[in-house]
Amino acid sequence: MLEVEGLTCCYGKVVAVRELSLSVGEGELVTLIGANGAGKTTTLKALSGLIQPTAGRIRFRGQDITRASARRILALGMAHCPEGRRIFPYMSVRENLEMGCYLRGDKAQIAADLDGLFARFPILRERAEQAAGTLSGGEQQMLAISRALMSRPKLVLFDEPSLGLAPKIIDQVYEILMRLRAQRKLTLLIVEQSSTRAKMTGGRMVLIRGGRIVLEGEAADMVKDARLKQAYFGFGDH
Repeated sequence: MLEVEGLTCCYGKVVAVRELSLSVGEGELVTLIGANGAGKTTTLKALSGLIQPTAGRIRFRGQDITRASARRILALGMAHCPEGRRIFPYMSVRENLEMGCYLRGDKAQIAADLDGLFARFPILRERAEQAAGTLSGGEQQMLAISRALMSRPKLVLFDEPSLGLAPKIIDQVYEILMRLRAQRKLTLLIVEQSSTRAKMTGGRMVLIRGGRIVLEGEAADMVKDARLKQAYFGFGDH
């Protein structure tokens, strides 16, 4: 579904991502882990068209999207749930969800999808006319996830969905993501700092350090690998 070859991204003279290559198969769950500043968020921004890469190539569902706009990438079926949720705080919950489907014209199906999400997240139905900024952190994350799903994506990029949430709420958010993946046959690319969370969700784990991929494999195997600690923290058994 997604092929990335030699991706390089710079902010001025600072290289944030260096010749990164990655593939994600249809229906797969891949978690990018790494310390703060490793290049994880920049990678997602390049994939979704929010920034232009300096070099490299990105293909999504067989199409070259390296220089494509965020609008075109969304229309092709890739949605991005950004770090910090980035909801529209002064708009209502319903209006936030409607923003998620602004490229769609199938009004009857949009209404059905909205009803489906309200059934899945009753709290959002209860607060549909409430300003989104007044929701709790967990409720805002549910709203951000729902907004992304309103575009009917094939691949969803999640940037630290656990950020700033209590452990119990994090468990709920991930339970929702895993259930949605199974029911909607979604492909997920998730950024996290914690390898523990990647282990719990399964799938494939990719460790980024200094803008490069330094280790990858099945999550269950990776967490047992002494090289993970060495690569992540820069020390450990050699």
